[in-house]
Amino acid sequence: MHIDVNALITQYGYWALLIGCLAEGETFTLLGGIAAHQGLLHYQWVVLIAALGGIIGDQLLFWIGRRYGHPLQQRFKKQQARFDTINQLIRRYPSLIVIGVRFMYGFRLIGPVMIGASRLPPLKFLLLNIIGAFLWATLFVSLGYLGGEVIAPWLHKIDQHLKHLVWLGIAVAFVVALRLLVRRYKKNR
Repeated sequence: MHIDVNALITQYGYWALLIGCLAEGETFTLLGGIAAHQGLLHYQWVVLIAALGGIIGDQLLFWIGRRYGHPLQQRFKKQQARFDTINQLIRRYPSLIVIGVRFMYGFRLIGPVMIGASRLPPLKFLLLNIIGAFLWATLFVSLGYLGGEVIAPWLHKIDQHLKHLVWLGIAVAFVVALRLLVRRYKKNR
């Protein structure tokens, strides 16, 4: 059994990139850039798909925050001063916050929820979200593309050994499953 990783990336790469960029997507954008460097995917499409995934994911989180953010904030009375400060920052610097939250590790998921709860106008969020997503996607895909020069030789070696790792994984899974079946059989007897 030979798994052609390059064919898998070519066939499913854009879909994986879109799904991966719905949430924390830096890893996917970097890998998309590497795949573009290797000629498996097209650079412009990788940027577009990564940005689209980021836009969709953050829009969903924004609407969740818009609908459920304020009631959630009310449940955490002890944190109310922090929430008020965050809401003031969002109202005072909406462009900086909406675009910048995408680059803040750990805030990528909670940031759009907080922004939605702050009652920032949806159209303003959408426009800033689009700008931020394209800046983010271009930066990380480009980093992956440039890093592809260094990483590409390693990936070729990994591809050669991947089939061995897949077989090893199948063997380990088989042994674990067999062991669980034997334990269950002994326990039932």
